[in-house]
Amino acid sequence: MRGLLIVNPQATSTTGTHVDLVVRTLRELADLDVAYTQYRAHARELAAVADCDLIVVLGGDGAINEVVNGLMDRGDRTSAAPMLAAIPGGGGNVFAQALGLPPSPAKATTMVAELLAAGSHRTIGLGLAGERYFTFSAGLGFDAEVVHDVERLRAKGRKESSGLFMRTILRRYYSGTDRRRPALTLERDGQPPVPDLFMGIITNSAPWTYFHGRPLLPRPDPDFSSGLDVLALSRLQMATILSAIGQMMCTPDSHRAPRGKHFVAANGLDSVTISCSRPIAFHVDGEYLGETESVKFQFVPAALRVVAPPRDAKS
Repeated sequence: MRGLLIVNPQATSTTGTHVDLVVRTLRELADLDVAYTQYRAHARELAAVADCDLIVVLGGDGAINEVVNGLMDRGDRTSAAPMLAAIPGGGGNVFAQALGLPPSPAKATTMVAELLAAGSHRTIGLGLAGERYFTFSAGLGFDAEVVHDVERLRAKGRKESSGLFMRTILRRYYSGTDRRRPALTLERDGQPPVPDLFMGIITNSAPWTYFHGRPLLPRPDPDFSSGLDVLALSRLQMATILSAIGQMMCTPDSHRAPRGKHFVAANGLDSVTISCSRPIAFHVDGEYLGETESVKFQFVPAALRVVAPPRDAKS
C-alpha cells in the first residue's frame, strides 16, 4: 500500500516523536512518504494531487478538513480516492474521536495500524457549506465568533484547551457579541422560515465538540450517515447557552435532542440555508472563514472512506 503522511508541525500536540512513531508503526502496512505543511491550505493541495492509496493526517481538525477538501477536489469516485486515516495531533481532535479513535496520538496510531491490518474501514457522509466540505460541524454567529477569537489567541502562542474555549466564550459574551439584534434566518424545504436567530450550529451527525472528553451532541446517537442536524438559538443569554451545553452533554443519557423555548432544532436534513441580515462570523470544523450573509448547507452521503472501527465499537 502506498501512503502519504501529512503532518501539521504547528498542531498543538504534534511532535517529531509522534511522526517517528507513526512511520515505524505503519511501515509494514504502507510505504509512507512524509510531507509537512508549510502554510494554510497546503494540506489541501497535497491531498488533491497525492498518488497513493492512503493518506494519514497527523494534526488537528483544521488539517483534516483541508485534506478532506483536497480529496473532494479530485473528483474521484469514493472507491478510487485514497482512504483517510486521522491521527489526533491538535487541541480538539473532534473528528478522530467521533470516528471512535482514542485522543492519544500513540494509542490512535496503534488502532489505525490494527484496523489497516484487518482491512477495516467505513464510508461516511460529509457536510457541504457553500463550497467548503466539513466533517463534523459548521456554525454562524456567536459560535464562530468564539472560534475566531481562539484562533487569534493561538496565533499569539496560547495552547488550545477546553479552558481556553470557556474563558473565550465568557469574554466574547460579555464584551464582544451583539446580544440585542438577532440576524439569522433558518430556511428549510417545506417549512416556513424561522427568523430572529442569534446563532446556528450545523452538525454532520457528529458531536459539535468535546468538553473534557465528553461529547456535546445536538442529537442522540450520531452516525455520519443520517443527514445534517441543526440547533439554533433565538435568545443569546447565558442561561440559554448553559442550558444548551448542559443538554448536549446529557444527550447520550437522555436519548433526546436539546429542547426549550428558545431552541430551534431539526435533524436528518438533506439541505438547509441560513441567511443573515448583516455580515456574520462563519466557521467550519473549527476554522474561521470570515463573515458571510448566506450559506447553503448540504449533506453529501457516502463521500469518503475512512480508517475507523465499526460504528458500534468502543474506542
